[in-house]
Amino acid sequence: MSAAPSTDAAGRAATTRAPMLVVDRLTRRFGGLAALEDVSFDVPTGSICGLIGPNGAGKTTLINVVSGLVPPTDGRIVVGGRDVTGRPSHVVAAAGVGRTFQNIRLFNDLSVLENVMVGWHLRRRATPIESLLGLPRARREEQQAREVALGLIRRLGLERLAGTEAGALSYGDQRRVEIARALALRPKLLLLDEPAAGLNAAETASLGDLLRSLRTDGVTLLVIEHDMELIMRICDTVVVLSFGRKIAEGEPAAIQRDPRVVEAYLGEEEEAPTPDARPHPPSPSPACGRGGEETAQ
Repeated sequence: MSAAPSTDAAGRAATTRAPMLVVDRLTRRFGGLAALEDVSFDVPTGSICGLIGPNGAGKTTLINVVSGLVPPTDGRIVVGGRDVTGRPSHVVAAAGVGRTFQNIRLFNDLSVLENVMVGWHLRRRATPIESLLGLPRARREEQQAREVALGLIRRLGLERLAGTEAGALSYGDQRRVEIARALALRPKLLLLDEPAAGLNAAETASLGDLLRSLRTDGVTLLVIEHDMELIMRICDTVVVLSFGRKIAEGEPAAIQRDPRVVEAYLGEEEEAPTPDARPHPPSPSPACGRGGEETAQ
């Protein structure tokens, strides 16, 4: 679990800004199971925060609650100074929150370009009648969506695949398309659930550079990831969950040395994980909530 932490000036400056995300005493129960219990932390504006923990720690549940996919049992969520606690996902998205999923959610029969254009839909103002009749505002917005999508496709190195159906792509390319679609929303806060899953070492390094560039652009990121080398390289702060509770929070270097974190991952007698230990692409869990997402990760 050793890797050089993020120490660039942009990251250090970000920690002095007002929080983009406030998670305040968040609790989510499924029947008798407390997937999250009294979790609190802030993510400073313009920073990258890693969210880590063993399988079943409550990481995906937390992102599901923040994004409005699952309502909290108790607690409060504030995004950019706006209380979005319990609001539906489309309202949270309109507040500037984009996300990707642990289990990829693309339209397999649509092209890469069309999938990314879908992410721009909240920016549209044309009515269904205007779109059906091809009226000027609808045509302008369609052209805007195409231009935004093509720009993101180029940024993520997907130009050669723009016309390819999403279902025909490799797992790693599907991951990049999903990130591009989330960015089409032009989010202030981007929630990424295991973005490096299925990527090789070179692709993961490129992803890390992309995420750092997004921070430079002013996007705040909350990233779930099992690749500890990536987390320690790009994150300004790290939050650690175990059995639904926060057990540690701080800068990457401090988290690496925290005995509670090592014990949560491996037990007291084990050595810390090596940075090149990478996960296999996730498979659907038998315990799924809305949209097939795991509810107790």
